[in-house]
Amino acid sequence: MKKSLVALAALAVAGVASAQSSVTLFGVVDAGVSSYSNKSDLAVPSLTAPFLPGSVKVSRTALSNSGYNSSRIGFRGTEDLGGGLAASFWLEAPISNDDGQQGIATFARRSTVSLSGGFGEIRLGRDYTPTFWNDTVFDPFGTNGVGTNLISTANTSFGTWLGGGTTSVPGFTNVTGSNYVRASNSVGYFLPPNLGGFYGQLMYAFNERDKYDPGAATPTALNTQRTGRYVGGRFGYANGPLDVAASYGNSTIGDNFFVGTTTSVKTFNLGASYDFGVVKLFGEYSKAKNEVDVENAFLVAAPDVDLKGWLLGATVPVGPGLIRVAYSAVKYDFNLPTTPFFTTDDPKANKFAIGYVHNLSKRTALYATVARVRNKNGAGLNLGGPAFVTTLSGAAYAPKTSTGYDFGIRHAF
Repeated sequence: MKKSLVALAALAVAGVASAQSSVTLFGVVDAGVSSYSNKSDLAVPSLTAPFLPGSVKVSRTALSNSGYNSSRIGFRGTEDLGGGLAASFWLEAPISNDDGQQGIATFARRSTVSLSGGFGEIRLGRDYTPTFWNDTVFDPFGTNGVGTNLISTANTSFGTWLGGGTTSVPGFTNVTGSNYVRASNSVGYFLPPNLGGFYGQLMYAFNERDKYDPGAATPTALNTQRTGRYVGGRFGYANGPLDVAASYGNSTIGDNFFVGTTTSVKTFNLGASYDFGVVKLFGEYSKAKNEVDVENAFLVAAPDVDLKGWLLGATVPVGPGLIRVAYSAVKYDFNLPTTPFFTTDDPKANKFAIGYVHNLSKRTALYATVARVRNKNGAGLNLGGPAFVTTLSGAAYAPKTSTGYDFGIRHAF
């Protein structure tokens, strides 16, 4: 009898709890066939091997994942605390369903707990950075697959830490080494959703480095004292067919404590979209600066490096499907001094992508995307797959074009 009463009491408590909170299992399984072909052209004719080919191509065909939406599995939940307050959690893990190698080993996509109310939302953990949102929201391809815009592709390597990052779980998604897409150890604030279309967020991510007193006790290893910090924000306006947002972020990617230098990537971007019904237009402008700050007045820092990019795109609904098209371009500026007899053209690249998504249901879709990148003046951006061939028999080859496609199926649950 006592056991029955205890069981009934437990069920009653569980009923109350379930009425005030909810937990959801969700995910995406996306798989497709992808092909990549990267061609390099002979930079300078070789005197030692004059019969070398004028170009070298390396290609790969693979069963891939995340060509349309990133494959993932996650758990999220919300508890109503009363008085307009709510506590929430979100744990989301990347998965590689093409080979089954990566499952729930790290919640590298997102791992947050938050408190929300009329004041907005305070969110703690690993999350998207404000500056990445414009790159993906205003890209018709959502920064997935071979259609991903060049702004995103170029910034991925441009903002990589110079060191000081370690792989937490070998063989799985690394949650350190870059603050471009996501930042760990972050505190974020989001404006409430009832501001007449205005929205925004702020983020500060701790680098979690040790400080020593006296400073002479600091280890001499590079990129271990300041690297990893991120601070940024994004503010926008969405009402009806219009959505426009601007963001700015500062990510510390390297440091030399005893020399007194700190390397940061400062990013600004502005994106917008407008839905006319028959077509939805997208656009973005981005500028990132790799900058070295020097504390020692007698030390001359290397010139800053600028990375500028822009994107124009569109989506066109066709029955149960959607046509997607985008053109993007980036240009690097190394800010080198000009001389009367020698000038170097800045590396640059452009990309065209077109694709079609056919929705079989609300959760299942077939997709196809074809894209091509053209590099100039030493730029080396590609769609993925193998690396460009840069040397052959002692001769130098320069990256030229990258062509590829995705054909696949996406199922969400």
